[in-house]
Amino acid sequence: MFPNRPALNQKNQSKQAETLSPDDLDLMRDNLFHIRDEVQKRILVEFNGEVTLDNIPRLRKMIELFFNQILTEESLLLTRANKAKLLEWVFADIVGYGPLDPLLSDPEITEIMVNGPKVIFVERFGKIELTSSTFEDDMHLRRIIDRIVAPIGRRVDEASPMVDARLPNGYRVNATIPPLSLDGSLLTIRKFASTPYTAQDLIANGTLTTNLVAFLRGCVEARINTVISGGTGSGKTTLLNVISSFIPASERIITIEDIAELQLHMGHVLRLEKRPSNLEGRGEVTIRQLVVNALRMRPDRIIVGESRGGEALDMLQAMNTGHDGSMTTIHSNTPRDALRRIETMVMMAGMELPLRAIREQVASSIELIIQVERMRDGTRKIMNVTEVQGMEGDNVVTQDLFYFAQTDFKNGRVVGKIKSNGLRPRFLEKFKKSGIVLPDQVFDTD
Repeated sequence: MFPNRPALNQKNQSKQAETLSPDDLDLMRDNLFHIRDEVQKRILVEFNGEVTLDNIPRLRKMIELFFNQILTEESLLLTRANKAKLLEWVFADIVGYGPLDPLLSDPEITEIMVNGPKVIFVERFGKIELTSSTFEDDMHLRRIIDRIVAPIGRRVDEASPMVDARLPNGYRVNATIPPLSLDGSLLTIRKFASTPYTAQDLIANGTLTTNLVAFLRGCVEARINTVISGGTGSGKTTLLNVISSFIPASERIITIEDIAELQLHMGHVLRLEKRPSNLEGRGEVTIRQLVVNALRMRPDRIIVGESRGGEALDMLQAMNTGHDGSMTTIHSNTPRDALRRIETMVMMAGMELPLRAIREQVASSIELIIQVERMRDGTRKIMNVTEVQGMEGDNVVTQDLFYFAQTDFKNGRVVGKIKSNGLRPRFLEKFKKSGIVLPDQVFDTD
């Protein structure tokens, strides 16, 4: 009935002029849907049922006109602040994203989690909190989901009840509807900063130290094969973005992702993204196929946003066949778990390799594992920087070079710092060959 906006955006829209009391919220919600329906009826008559993006400015003026008419006709008395907020809600519900609009425009919110029409959580500064926003019912939520995914050529219905997509502005959207979800439609939106984080940003928030940045920069320039490991929301992609920025501008980089999230701004970056199958179950292009294809594109480095299956084998082979300095991320809780998960994913490739052969491939390909974790206070920390040293018998040998030492938990904040074990990695020989000199204090245990 009304046009889809091109994509979710980060432009600041009108925010609440003041904090509303619970009574004010209840009163405004009682009026919102009634006024919205009345405005929509008059809009359809005015525009003859044809509303396009070109007449959005005129549409806004007409919504305001009809909104004021309805308030007058029904003798609804509202304060100036509540009236302005209610008008914004009506406009958002007709051509925007309804209750999600103020959450999308809030720069402090990094994730929006809709657990059915009446429960909306957000992540703010790493902490999850319940909001007062709600939808009218599940049909209202479904309309907003359709409005979000339609402009990118996707749809959600009973035949295709799940969608995982990237919007043009980089936001990642996942929607799941009944019958798969039992308590109403579910929607998760992960927001990404329009300006990528830098190493200085991560130093400022305590994720990195200057010594660790110097070490990781040296590893990237010396073409050390690196895996970033961590749980969901631990900051793997953010860290991968940061350390990828250390790659020399002269190199040809190919990124391969399930949903494109990396934001690399070097001059020679080629971005590939997997393609899901269509409604007929055809046309799928997997991460593994993209990795194999990338090897034919003359890459200097391959960056796989996340390894989840058989592509891990192709990634290991790429690291072993002239594409040193390649990087990927995986979901795991510790560096040792990361190695075990890589072994499992290689088995998923269907090659029926013996376990020892897989471990030898892992030990000769991966040189560094960076373990990240979201802490109790919502901050992201690098817990371990671990060297993969090789094989000893049938086991892969690892050694922590840096680790996070927590000393306290005070006033709701994790207290601690990243320390060095004082050990030099075996791959320092690559640093010398590349002419990279690290300051002596990088491995200082103090």
